[in-house]
Amino acid sequence: MAEQQHTTSTEHPAEGGHGGFPPFQSNTYASQLVWLAIAFVLLFVLMSKWALPRVGSVIENRQKRIDGDIAEAGKLKEQSDAAVAAYEKALADARANAQAIANETRDKQAAEAETRRKALEDELNVKLSDAEKTIAATKQAAMSNVRGIAEDATRAIVERLIGKAPSDQAVTTAVADALKR
Repeated sequence: MAEQQHTTSTEHPAEGGHGGFPPFQSNTYASQLVWLAIAFVLLFVLMSKWALPRVGSVIENRQKRIDGDIAEAGKLKEQSDAAVAAYEKALADARANAQAIANETRDKQAAEAETRRKALEDELNVKLSDAEKTIAATKQAAMSNVRGIAEDATRAIVERLIGKAPSDQAVTTAVADALKR
């Protein structure tokens, strides 16, 4: 068999190798710059014609959606503010209506109570007048009875004191003089 030659890492590279890292080799700088410019132009064209418009449209759509959502939120806030204002107005109207009903009811009840009071007062005045008439009639009857009783008592007392009954005319005159005082 034929002997094979082994190369070590310290030896020079095999045929066809240039040695060192290719981007750092000075004889390939010009071609690397040309390819860099071609790649840059190609990527720039691809980005400006294809990728950036898509990204721009996505950003624009997102901005439109955000603006639309903000506008919708503003409309909903206005509607909720209007609903709150309507609620507060309705509540104030209801309170005013309730107050008016309460005042009307109180006034109506006060008027009814006043009417009942006057009716009772009139009824009591009629009863009082009737009672005064009854009392006056009773007093008159009692006074006429008192006169008769007083005459009878005077006659009995004088008769017991002097032993003789006085005349009816004298007793009537004496009782009438005593009642006048």
